[in-house]
Amino acid sequence: MTARHESRNSSDAPTGAVRALVRLSGELSTKARRTRSRFQKQLAVNLRDGFAAAGVEAKLRPDWSRFYVDAADRDFLEPLGRTFGVSSCSILAGECEAELDTIVEVGRTLFADSVRGRRYAVRARRSGSHGFSSSDIHQRLGAALNPGATVDLDEPDVTVFVEVRDGRAFFHEDRVRGPSGLPLGVQGRALALMSGGFDSPVAAWMALRRGIRLDYVFCNLGGRAYERMVVEVAKVLADRWSYGTRPRLHVLDFGPVVDAMRARAKPAYLQVVLKRMMYRAAARVAEGIGSEALVTGESVGQVSSQTLSNLRAIEGASSLPVLRPLLGFHKEEILERARLIGTHELSARVREYCDIVPQRPVTASTPEAAEAQEAAVGVEELDAAVAGAATHNLRGLRPESMVGASLYVSEVPAGAAIIDTRPREAFESWHWPGAARRDLAGLERDFRDLDRSATYVLCCAEGIRTAYLAELMQRAGYEAYSFLGGTPRMRRLLREPPAESSDRDAL
Repeated sequence: MTARHESRNSSDAPTGAVRALVRLSGELSTKARRTRSRFQKQLAVNLRDGFAAAGVEAKLRPDWSRFYVDAADRDFLEPLGRTFGVSSCSILAGECEAELDTIVEVGRTLFADSVRGRRYAVRARRSGSHGFSSSDIHQRLGAALNPGATVDLDEPDVTVFVEVRDGRAFFHEDRVRGPSGLPLGVQGRALALMSGGFDSPVAAWMALRRGIRLDYVFCNLGGRAYERMVVEVAKVLADRWSYGTRPRLHVLDFGPVVDAMRARAKPAYLQVVLKRMMYRAAARVAEGIGSEALVTGESVGQVSSQTLSNLRAIEGASSLPVLRPLLGFHKEEILERARLIGTHELSARVREYCDIVPQRPVTASTPEAAEAQEAAVGVEELDAAVAGAATHNLRGLRPESMVGASLYVSEVPAGAAIIDTRPREAFESWHWPGAARRDLAGLERDFRDLDRSATYVLCCAEGIRTAYLAELMQRAGYEAYSFLGGTPRMRRLLREPPAESSDRDAL
């Protein structure tokens, strides 16, 4: 019998702790061998980038049908659960050679205590050629676990999973879902129009899930404050969902373009012309960086510019294909997906700057009418906006450069009250000793009830969301800060010795 720790074949794997089995998206198994090999190589690159970005110690061993992870602790599950191409992951309780008697003995040893006095089921899956079936594992291991426990195949308290693949058998109890989809980067490159509201980040996420590498373009109608909010939204997509890539955000000053439109186009057509101008500018940026398509957050019928007639009138302004992942979504579906992605709370405070028609916008434009109105405006201001675009390297962008260093701390001041704004499950998994948990939305509404004499350190998963609230609290007279780097950096701070210099302030 071969125990789990004896079966590892990576001499540099982290010692002591966790081994996991990673299942790949089912879509990969449908690809031709050469394509699948390319996709799986990209997935391995993306996973390693995710582990590095999260600062976790983990070693990845890719195999044809499964990947394996050896790690110091379970922290690797967070970036793995946000890597497209991963279907699910299970922490292994043990493994052994694929021989029936050995499987039964190892399974009994591993799970006898956890099933004792409870209802249990054994689920087995087998791949490859063996002298036994999955039913044999069900019957033999189920019987071995039976004394002191009750078999219940419908509603078990404990499910013992056994996966047999060629020469090995793997045991586990849990399964952590991944986002599935295709590995990011295998389907070319596109440019997503970003407004910072709910729709465009969700559309971008759905394109990322289909393996499309994204950069972003933002046509700014609201000045620096609006830009900062959009950067924060785009940075969530970049930091949390774009492993293996380095997305950039191109910011265009569209204020002069709108001024020209108001002066030269018919008011009812302003919304349609604005969208055409944005498409035209985005296509030029996209062609300059080698993107093959545009991605937008449009959904049929959601606003006046998104009627079928108006979408037809707008699309001709782009020299590239326009992808609309949300075409058939209704608003509640979009909001639900935004919560899953992690952009909902940020998008909720972004006001609608693109609505520039005071009343009675045209809802059934034609391509000819829209083109005529756009021609009346001209392209001089548009040319200047494209030429003057500013570019942000989103994953390399430091939080303090987005808002201001005075909003951040990288150490916990003595006597400060720590407020953790992550979901309850994440808080209960780990939090700074003595921290209190508060929902970000509720805290934003009720922070004025807090003691004004205290010092507050706010933390979240990324170190971005709480910066906005810290700014609000400072304006209201509170001494409040956002913790630089979020809870991942707080965890590292507890493990590291005190720094002798200010180097730890750098991301």
